Amino acid sequence: MELSGAEIVIQCLKDEGVEYIFGYPGGAVLHIYDALFRQEDVKHILVRHEQGATHAADGYARSTGKPGVVLVTSGPGATNAVTGIATAYMDSIPMVVLSGQVPLPVIGSDAFQECDTVGITRPCVKHNFLVKDVHKIAETIKKAFYIATTGRPGPVVVDIPKDITDPRVKIPYEYPRSVSLRSYHPSTKGHRWQIKKAVELLLSAKRPMVYSGGGVVLGNASDELTRLVDLLGFPITNTLMGLGAYPATGQHFVGMLGMHGTYEANMAMHDCDMLLAIGARFDDRVTGKIAEFCPYAKIVHIDVDPASISKTVRVDVPIVGEVASVLTDLCDMIQSGERRPDREALATWWDRISHWQKVDCLRFDRSGTVIKPQFVVEQLYEATHGDAFITSDVGQHQMWAAQFYKFDKPRRWINSGGLGTMGFGLPAAIGVKLAHPDSEVCCITGEASIQMCIQELATALQYRTPIKIVNLNNGYMGMVRQWQEFSYESRYSHSYLETIPDFVKLAEAYGHVGMRIEKAADVRPALEEALKLKDRTVFMDFLTDPTENVYPMIEAGKAHNDMRLSPGMIDARELA
Repeated sequence: MELSGAEIVIQCLKDEGVEYIFGYPGGAVLHIYDALFRQEDVKHILVRHEQGATHAADGYARSTGKPGVVLVTSGPGATNAVTGIATAYMDSIPMVVLSGQVPLPVIGSDAFQECDTVGITRPCVKHNFLVKDVHKIAETIKKAFYIATTGRPGPVVVDIPKDITDPRVKIPYEYPRSVSLRSYHPSTKGHRWQIKKAVELLLSAKRPMVYSGGGVVLGNASDELTRLVDLLGFPITNTLMGLGAYPATGQHFVGMLGMHGTYEANMAMHDCDMLLAIGARFDDRVTGKIAEFCPYAKIVHIDVDPASISKTVRVDVPIVGEVASVLTDLCDMIQSGERRPDREALATWWDRISHWQKVDCLRFDRSGTVIKPQFVVEQLYEATHGDAFITSDVGQHQMWAAQFYKFDKPRRWINSGGLGTMGFGLPAAIGVKLAHPDSEVCCITGEASIQMCIQELATALQYRTPIKIVNLNNGYMGMVRQWQEFSYESRYSHSYLETIPDFVKLAEAYGHVGMRIEKAADVRPALEEALKLKDRTVFMDFLTDPTENVYPMIEAGKAHNDMRLSPGMIDARELA
């Protein structure tokens, strides 16, 4: 089979089993787009901005575990995609981005729509390539998919000059069955001696804690994690990225930890004497003040990425390997031995945690007619029976979604955790809906975030992806306003949005259903009405309390046991 460079690109995608490619055409990729037009296996989703393409591919990848694929043109096409590439990089999401480039002879001459895509993306990709020979296209794309999906996943950029996709130049095509990279050999199995040391620490602990992150979700290790936690009876907390890895309604779950985590999770982290960290990277929003992080604990850290271990917090027992494999070995080693956890000490530890739970740190005022944003998320959880895919943007609404929507399954919570990207929620929801057309997909957003990529409402109409948009509209950039209230003596510098569009009319202009909800009593009826419209995208604009803040909150430079609680709450230490 002889194919042109452009045809090779598309055939490679077919051979990789790619179902959707998200993109936007331009001069440098027109040969590839022409090859796309002449086949039907790989479906192209035309977004309205390249950032939307990367976020949609990201949402597809997070919800399926398959790599998201993007196609953009050179210059501004590539630079517009950088935000989405960096978003995927920070959260370790598998993605392959194909970018067009000016012809090889004019690279470096400041040709029209030229930019150094490889140089620009180098800090925010797992790897990138500039293909200089048509004979290398298939091998390079094979490498890109292999690198993106193995070890710690991440985005890979393949920059393709226009002249090597010339339809007049055809060469024999054969897609490699496998690739070998001399310097890339990701670990799979954990070291047995290290696992044995971890078991000894686990079974010796008096106040143990399990801290799991996004690596459990990405590593498809939720079943193994649940087996281990239920076997040991230890309390477990999830990071923002790890929600759903262990069921939120599970008997051992104490809530999310970190800056806006629950009181009981953060207090237990601070006071534990043994910490099992699984697929988590100890980021600053989790650890708080590093010098006071888990001051009494021996730490075991399981991660597929050796560079993540002892990067910010020094650990006692490092285990490098795929999370599912290591957890299986841990469970098997515990079950094959005679020793079990100290049940008396564990009962005492759970009793202490129950005192912290009495604080009821997520309590909010339910009186009055003003809509509380927490109430909207709570009602959405009930109306969808906790079984929807939830995407979010970034800010207060993101934290309320994480706190009040109880995720019992992995890959249901789709958000930008590491980079904190506004505009992520809507295109990500489109990607999720394409992957799961029979499931309910809801985007929880705010009036500031939604406007970052609101043009993707047109994409939702064109490709018939009926999602439900829950806009918690408080008239402010909510999280910015909250920080300004706490740390800047309520000087609300440019966080108030004076000209907010009529979202109902805007949604209708894009061909969708718009709803405005102004009273608490109307929240549940509006949600149920919207959810009944199975074949329509519905934009629900909830006018919420502009003074509401996210609690608990660990302010910058504070430790886990130094949280700001909602005014009027009793410190659990007074209940002990």
